[in-house]
Amino acid sequence: MRSTTLRWALGIAAWSVLLALTMFAFIYWQTAAYLREELAETLRLEVRAAAADPAATALRVDTWTAMDPHARHYGGLFGPGGTRRAGNLDAMPDGLPRDGDAYRVGATVEVGTRRLDDEIWAAALPLPGGGTVVIAHDTDDIDRVRVTTLRAFGLGLVPMLALSGLGGILLARRARERLAATEAALDEVMRGNLGKRLPVGQRNDEFDRLAANVNRMLDEIERLMGEVRSVGDAVAHDLRTPLTRLRARLERSRAQAKTVEEFHEAIDQGLTWIDQTLAMVTAVLRIGEMQEGRRTAFGPTDLGELAANAVDFFEPVAEEKGISLTLAAASGLPVIQGDRDLCFEALSNLLDNALKFTPQGGEVRVRVSRGPDAVVVAVEDSGPGLLPSEHEKVFQRFYRAEAARQNPGNGLGLSLVAAIAKLHDARLGIHDSEAGGCRFEMAFAIAAEHRV
Repeated sequence: MRSTTLRWALGIAAWSVLLALTMFAFIYWQTAAYLREELAETLRLEVRAAAADPAATALRVDTWTAMDPHARHYGGLFGPGGTRRAGNLDAMPDGLPRDGDAYRVGATVEVGTRRLDDEIWAAALPLPGGGTVVIAHDTDDIDRVRVTTLRAFGLGLVPMLALSGLGGILLARRARERLAATEAALDEVMRGNLGKRLPVGQRNDEFDRLAANVNRMLDEIERLMGEVRSVGDAVAHDLRTPLTRLRARLERSRAQAKTVEEFHEAIDQGLTWIDQTLAMVTAVLRIGEMQEGRRTAFGPTDLGELAANAVDFFEPVAEEKGISLTLAAASGLPVIQGDRDLCFEALSNLLDNALKFTPQGGEVRVRVSRGPDAVVVAVEDSGPGLLPSEHEKVFQRFYRAEAARQNPGNGLGLSLVAAIAKLHDARLGIHDSEAGGCRFEMAFAIAAEHRV
């Protein structure tokens, strides 16, 4: 019973039997009802005709009983005391109403020289003077319909069970073959082959849709596992450089330092490299924290005010590098629901990147505008820009574009921006700037109550 094939075969067989039983019961019910109504109508007409002419009632009863060679017609004419005057009914049936309608009752009838107790359909009407006329018919026709229906059901039950069971087995085997292919593919995935996918047919049925959904899940798992591997490799690579420098500096200082000042210098340099390492680890942890949605300090946030604060913060850096830093913020911007500190950090990372890669004499522009359903914050620069093939890659952890490899950094700034945008359900995109560099845009959805 643990086999799907057997359970499906038994289930289909049981369902087929139930349907056949229902069908036969309906056929019998309709046929028997039709025969009963036809017989009742005949009996009602005959008994009314017999009672219409009291003088000819006895003749009418004898004619009714004599016209059937198979002895299925019964009738009787009874006096006021119940004495039989004509017909083959031995006595007035007990409990038979004298209203001219047909009822099934028990009676003693004469068949040839024998008297038999039988079930009959009979109709009775009173006659002038207290007599009663009864016209009846046996129930054999209706009983034969029931017997024939049951016999047909019984004879068809075995082949019906066999055919339905065979059909269930064939259907279950086809389903089992598809499940076996799915199990084999999943077994390979569990053994570590993340590139394996479930077979998807062309019929687009439930199995195909399920396999397609599982394949999409496996694609995401493979992508995440690849990201985990790349992050691990990048972390190991980026940690090795400062730790190697720190170890070499400490060994050199232990062997060569002569004064306290030289030890202090070595310690200060080591602390700088340790701070760089800790900053990188902290950034990775914060990205993971935001991607899991564990930050919930959301509240009303004015992005125009936030952009003004960020521009003021980076103004000294821009002046030092000889870069023009400008802000263009539309008036009357609606507030959004967001984490103010995280939004400021995302904008700060975009500004830091823009200032880092914009040459002296260039320009960085910050624009805050309102779209149809969002407040858009854009940072554009006149730097070297990015290749189209790098637009999506720069948001991956530790990825550094070709133009950025000669500048300090660990490739986590834009990953942090992407995590903050995802936490806020904001659209993040990269476009070519009119000034020749890049234009980063973050579109934050406007709360429903602030939309016009």
